[in-house]
Amino acid sequence: MSAFNIQHYDFNQQLFDQFQGQHYAQDLWPVVYVLSDGDVKEAYVGETTDALSRMSSHLKNDIKKKLSIVHFITSEKFNKSATLDIESNLIKYISGDGQYKLINGNVGLANHNYYQKKEVYWDMFTSIWDNLRSEGVVKHSLEHIDNSDLFKYSPYKSLTLEQRIGLRTIMENLLDDKYNNVIVEGGAGTGKTILAIFLFKLLNSDLEDFNFGEFGEDELAFIELVQQLKKKYPSPKMGLVVPMSSFRNTLKQVFKNVKGLKTSMVIGPAEVSKSKYDIVVVDESHRLRQRINLGAYYGAFDKACQRLGLDEKKSNELEWITMQSENSILFYDTAQSIKPSDVPQSDFDQLKKAPNTKVEKLKSQFRVRGGNAYVDFIDKLLHNQLEDDQTPFQSKRYEFGLYDSIDNMVAAIKARNSEVGLARLVAGYSWKWISNKDASLYDIEIQGTALRWNSTNQDWVNSNNAIDEVGCIHTTQGYDLNYTGVIFGNEITYNKTTDSIEVIEENYHDRNGKQSIKDHDQLKDYIINIYKTILLRGIKGTYVYACDPDLREYLKQFISTVDSEAKGQLTKLNVEDVIPYKNAIPLYSLDAAAGEFSEVQNVDDLDWIALPKDLKSSENLFAVRVVGESMNRIIPSGSICLFRKYEGGSRNGQVVLVEHTDLQDPDTGGAYTVKEYRSQKNQKEDQWNHASITLLPLSTDEAYSPIQLTEEEVSGLKVVGVFERVLGEM
Repeated sequence: MSAFNIQHYDFNQQLFDQFQGQHYAQDLWPVVYVLSDGDVKEAYVGETTDALSRMSSHLKNDIKKKLSIVHFITSEKFNKSATLDIESNLIKYISGDGQYKLINGNVGLANHNYYQKKEVYWDMFTSIWDNLRSEGVVKHSLEHIDNSDLFKYSPYKSLTLEQRIGLRTIMENLLDDKYNNVIVEGGAGTGKTILAIFLFKLLNSDLEDFNFGEFGEDELAFIELVQQLKKKYPSPKMGLVVPMSSFRNTLKQVFKNVKGLKTSMVIGPAEVSKSKYDIVVVDESHRLRQRINLGAYYGAFDKACQRLGLDEKKSNELEWITMQSENSILFYDTAQSIKPSDVPQSDFDQLKKAPNTKVEKLKSQFRVRGGNAYVDFIDKLLHNQLEDDQTPFQSKRYEFGLYDSIDNMVAAIKARNSEVGLARLVAGYSWKWISNKDASLYDIEIQGTALRWNSTNQDWVNSNNAIDEVGCIHTTQGYDLNYTGVIFGNEITYNKTTDSIEVIEENYHDRNGKQSIKDHDQLKDYIINIYKTILLRGIKGTYVYACDPDLREYLKQFISTVDSEAKGQLTKLNVEDVIPYKNAIPLYSLDAAAGEFSEVQNVDDLDWIALPKDLKSSENLFAVRVVGESMNRIIPSGSICLFRKYEGGSRNGQVVLVEHTDLQDPDTGGAYTVKEYRSQKNQKEDQWNHASITLLPLSTDEAYSPIQLTEEEVSGLKVVGVFERVLGEM
């Protein structure tokens, strides 16, 4: 018997006749369900312990009764915590899938822990998702959705405590008639965009289905706050102003797939001049413009000023916003202003002093897993404020390293992209963009390696060729990446005499980025802001390469070098120098085959090796030499790789070292391979069993096929370790 069951019923009054034989519905059992309709492409996700009553209620609802099918998900393993969790995940991922618009009104969903959540129920959820994919209810894989903008900016995800406080603060200010403008200050990754989208969803949806439970003791107060806002703004005219056109188009797609929101709500600054708004929210307001270096935009800028009766030579887009909105909410970070066309900080400072302006601050870091400590480190690094004895930044949750070789960094980014997606190279504007006129040309040459700038300005991060190109500040600002490889170009250097970072104006090739700048220090501020902004794009890690030797030497004082230690320079320790798991980890002689299972061999410690400086030895770590080409998208043949001993938990989607004694003579040793692990599970009585296991190759050679193990064959399989990273060669 399967661990769960999905049954489909027509969603009408005949449903209750069909429920007569459904004991999960009759016996008040916790269940999860999805209501959907393929014509209107709308869906609703819910959970209940009283399916009969809940379905009856939905059939009386004017919106939900238009849906035609109910997908009824049941399991003997379900409890209330499990169904709430599976409901939450279905809402998040169906919203990110984009196949259906959800009519759920949730303001973010609780994401609490409970018994066996990771060990059992996440695997069950992934199997439920695969089942729904096979039936066409959903389209994309969970891995694809995790990296999608629809998922990242979904208003159906759980808010953190800090985000809930931020949302409530904004709402309170909207109710306070003393203030017409709220400036919300927050650095890159502080969650400004998601708060804006939550506010739009909140004010443009009915309250009937909203889940306010995650607000805990403040639930009633929050509901009252929402009701007051609804009373003050029953049908608000709202605009989300996004100054950067590429990111604006991305958010239009997000709004298109959220019930209650419309793409017309996401607008450019010039559109504000055409009508009055109840509420205008400006994302990335530091990128609002003044009349400097506008290129083709001069005409539209001047027409907007004329509509408003303003002097185009003295006005700017910030003034348009405050004139045309009853209430404006401006998300602002002065450290992300990157060119002279941006509205100057002095104008924001003046607005802050106005009696009808309230200033709020967001402090917590939600993008970068290195947290506020990483953000602070980067700021001090770029402003030469780190002490000489400052140790390199290290975090168990964040990868941060400096490369001596551009080839090695490019390879590392491509490996990460194959592994988790959304890994990109991004550089300072130190090379002319010549490939935009001749696609056969290369724009960038470093150490004999030729690279091209981004081939599109629109949503480059998600474009097909992005992994083989280099993005710039204009194609990445506002976007999230998993890993960023940042190239410091020839426009930035380090002066050993003055002990400071400096810029070389003639090597900076963003014409609109330096035109009209007479103050060299102002140009330096813009360039420093550019590098700070792109260094904060990566969620899981950032790699750095510096073209200038003096700058590279400066950075080496504070950033651990990756490739000089990890590529060809692994250190094998003499036996007398080894302190096991303190200064070294074992390198095993099994030569795990990254191909079919290797020939039979016994496992003995071969040598002890020292780890690179950015890694700390522990008894859970070991190294293995991996041979073969079946994993060459991540692991080059002959590489020595770091593994962590497997100690339980889900392995799905991870690269693992496995042993299978049944495929070789178990008396003479095990057989090993490195592959990406995928499994399907069945439940028999109270026992969980693997229905099948697939070991996937990740290779550029299509000759390699997945290794399929049936239920009978999986008993001899043992996961020895989980892949951490390639260490290098020896």
